[in-house]
Amino acid sequence: MPAIRKLRMSRSYWKTGEYYEQPTAESLQKKAASTIKKAETKGRSMEPVIVTGRVIAKSWWGRAWCENLESYADYESRLDRGKRYLRTGAVVDLKIQKGKVSAKVQGRRATPYNIEVRISPLNEVHCQKIMAECGKKVSSLDRLLKGDFPENLKESFLGVGGLFPTPKEISFNCSCPDWAIMCKHVAAVLYGIAVRFDENPLLFFELRGIDVDRFIEVTLDNSVENMLANADVKSSRIIESEDWEKLFGV
Repeated sequence: MPAIRKLRMSRSYWKTGEYYEQPTAESLQKKAASTIKKAETKGRSMEPVIVTGRVIAKSWWGRAWCENLESYADYESRLDRGKRYLRTGAVVDLKIQKGKVSAKVQGRRATPYNIEVRISPLNEVHCQKIMAECGKKVSSLDRLLKGDFPENLKESFLGVGGLFPTPKEISFNCSCPDWAIMCKHVAAVLYGIAVRFDENPLLFFELRGIDVDRFIEVTLDNSVENMLANADVKSSRIIESEDWEKLFGV
């Protein structure tokens, strides 16, 4: 009997003694399209998450967000099912604000489930540390947003005390009847956040509660200060005048 129950649970979830069959991708897509259409007719703005291509996230910020989620064993059991829901277009609405993500995910019911994900504000000490490191190693905002910076800086972003949240800094709830700590709808939203970072990396700073204008200002100020501090340091790449004469025979 336990073996049979385990098999059923692999394709269903349990609540108050009832089993609910998981909806097919086709069913989810039809319901999602209907939900979006109904919202439009009522003048409500929905922002669905659309995944194009084989990978969920393509930018460094999006990929790093996914890698951070997948590094936590607490989330492992539900993340794959969340990917499936995201790829079918079940995340019909996802909005990022300071420290909070509000979303709607289509499920087996006609009405989508409401999901809220909260991210604790970044520790001020850690934020100051990261800004100081960025000032030393990132030459422009464009490079920062593209993730085009030294590998050791990327590690400091992802490591302990970095910019990316730990499980203790993430809380969530969903209106679905699933008894799991993290349901597949929440997992879909967590991956959907990565897609939003692909579209606009500045949303990462918004979500972490970082004043991006201040972050940029301090980072660039630190960069200028480092340049000025090294202005009098002779570089081995500078050719002295006598070397010019030898080089060009003048």
